[in-house]
Amino acid sequence: MWINLSFDVLSNIFSFLSPDSLARASSVCHHWHTCVHLHSLPYSTSHHHHHHLPWFLAFPTRNRSLCCYVQNPVTENWQVVSLDFLPDPARPVTSIGSLLLLRPTNCTLLQLGLCNPFTRQFKYLPMLNIARTNPAVGLVVGPAQYGLISDFKVYVAGGMSEVPHGGAKYEPTLEVYDSRHDTWQIVGPMPVEFAVRLTVWSPNESVYTNGVLYWMTSARAYSLMGLDIESNTWRELCVPMADRLEFAAITRHNGKLTLVGGGMCVEGTCVWELDEEEEDWWLIEKVPIELGLRFLGGRVKWESTKCVGSDEAIFLYREIGSGMIVWRRQVEVENGDDDLIIKSKSKWEWIWVDGDKQGQNVPIKGVLLHPSLALSCMLN
Repeated sequence: MWINLSFDVLSNIFSFLSPDSLARASSVCHHWHTCVHLHSLPYSTSHHHHHHLPWFLAFPTRNRSLCCYVQNPVTENWQVVSLDFLPDPARPVTSIGSLLLLRPTNCTLLQLGLCNPFTRQFKYLPMLNIARTNPAVGLVVGPAQYGLISDFKVYVAGGMSEVPHGGAKYEPTLEVYDSRHDTWQIVGPMPVEFAVRLTVWSPNESVYTNGVLYWMTSARAYSLMGLDIESNTWRELCVPMADRLEFAAITRHNGKLTLVGGGMCVEGTCVWELDEEEEDWWLIEKVPIELGLRFLGGRVKWESTKCVGSDEAIFLYREIGSGMIVWRRQVEVENGDDDLIIKSKSKWEWIWVDGDKQGQNVPIKGVLLHPSLALSCMLN
């Protein structure tokens, strides 16, 4: 019976499976293999998979090995994924659904590429109109259609560019890549002060929410640079306890701009949300004391802590061999009053995730990804 099911019916069934289960299903027969790789929806954006947790991908930052470490939140196992299909060693910038936005590490000038580490697809994006070194990179994803990401834009701000007779200057312009046209366009100037701070003091991790693209900067004390996409205007936002934080990072939580930061002066790590008027930060959570002590492992300071997050989970991490603190959405399903209606509700919980004990204890760059075994038309 199962072999006679149409691709549409199988695709709907497969959309409920996690990637590891989907991989096993693809090995059952040729019919299922074809459905998984050509017709199944990437589960990152399928409406059936709001309860699936993202996978944590760890890229070593001090070597150029063509591999990354992957943590499966279902089995809680670590795996090494080979990236030997990439033309150059690369570091992730961010994720786009089931894809990674990467930049090569063997070139100072910015060039970006897209890849799916599980289907081993890759392509370079076109070169920018202005050759830039170390600009800030931001991502804006368009609305999903039929459960799939239809388009995205990459914003590149600031950086250093060469001058005609030698030397370099800060580049006070904004350039945008549109995936629908596969082209870059210079969309306007930006304040020189912002270009300098984004070039020198930004870790290049951005968050887009409510029409504004934000970057964290650490000049003097932490602060936020914001770009209003519609009006192409810039703003600066203050950060709570900015001069007392040993680390700070931005992410999203429930669709809102969220700040994660900590240090001895603030007695651990805190999570703040920005209100809709961009006037006040509200403290919504603190890392449990016992998890914080376990994470520090005898250290005194939080300063080497890194953070990556999404609307489903927030990870605090350091090295591949160390454990991670995770604040994640936990979905509970319960029967309705008439036992026919199934309701789901979610709560957030703090958990400890062990590091990869087999991996070298080296610093990493983390990114969250919803894996997919479906071939992406964006990489054709």
